[in-house]
Amino acid sequence: MRHYGFHKAPIAGAAVLAWLCLSVAWAGQVVMKNGDRVTGTVIKQDGKTITIKTESFGVVSAPWDQVVSIQSDQPVTVVLKDGKSLQGSLSTVDGKVVVTGQGAKLEAAPAEVTAMRSVDEQKAYERMLAPGLLELWSGEGTLGLAGSAGNAETLTFTTGLTAARTTNKDKISLYFNAIKSSALIGGVDSATAQAVRGGIRYDRNVSSRFFASAFNDYEYDKFQSLDLRFVAGGGFGWQAVKGPRGVLSVVGGADYNHSSFSTPLTRSIAEAYWGDDYSLKLTKATSLVQSMRMFDDLTASGDYRVNFDVGLSTKLLKRITWNLSLSDRYLSDPVPGRKTNDFLYTTGVGLTFGK
Repeated sequence: MRHYGFHKAPIAGAAVLAWLCLSVAWAGQVVMKNGDRVTGTVIKQDGKTITIKTESFGVVSAPWDQVVSIQSDQPVTVVLKDGKSLQGSLSTVDGKVVVTGQGAKLEAAPAEVTAMRSVDEQKAYERMLAPGLLELWSGEGTLGLAGSAGNAETLTFTTGLTAARTTNKDKISLYFNAIKSSALIGGVDSATAQAVRGGIRYDRNVSSRFFASAFNDYEYDKFQSLDLRFVAGGGFGWQAVKGPRGVLSVVGGADYNHSSFSTPLTRSIAEAYWGDDYSLKLTKATSLVQSMRMFDDLTASGDYRVNFDVGLSTKLLKRITWNLSLSDRYLSDPVPGRKTNDFLYTTGVGLTFGK
């Protein structure tokens, strides 16, 4: 029995040592005004909210103005309103935030702190400051194919691509959609749909919610008799709603529209536009995007066109998604013999890329 007890003490000591090591790994604590204590690793603070990664409850957030004290033995970069910053251990002394780094010390009132970032968050932030033009791209490509054989032979091919490069200062967006459909019935071959839409847009942040933008769109639609629509313009936007699940922006501006039809007809007009961009995270795996633009003809009063697009994406695997895209183009004054509305919808499996 004594021999058994002799080995039991080292086992208990090892358990205590493991617990102490685990405590060190999660060495950090935030105390709130109501007495709540959150133990974990400080990830970031954006001036309004502080985010902590806990062992038991995952990532949690709390209002920064409700924090009484904070402590972190792991390095944290603290940025003040006057631009000063320092990376080091974090603590609260006499109501002030104190950062102790290598040979330096920084003290400030909590209200003077505009940002806090963990080591990983700081690296991600610095990467966004001055990236190369080919860096930070992410997006999604979709491919759809359908057909039939027998009395009627049909083939429909659809493809779509969206890509964006977002930094702390600006955003570049690209899009491309195409559909080609044909049918062979009774030995007669005919195309039933053929359209291509694409463009590029650049947004530059003016403030946290206000931005300036410029864009260039291209469009071809065989059955609208449209050989090419070239549109270049610019304007301003405002993020009316900005939250963790979604963003709603309202936009407006002016553009130049040059449209060539095969009738033949050519239109070169100035337009004023307004609309919105909306993105929403429906679930952890599913997201929705929507965009609408109303273009009013400044040359011929009463003429207008509308672009309306909706996309739904559901993650199936890490890089594989199922996508649904709806795209509507309305022209109030089409060429003779053509309808005012052209509706394009595609669905298929997509592949994501980038970050």
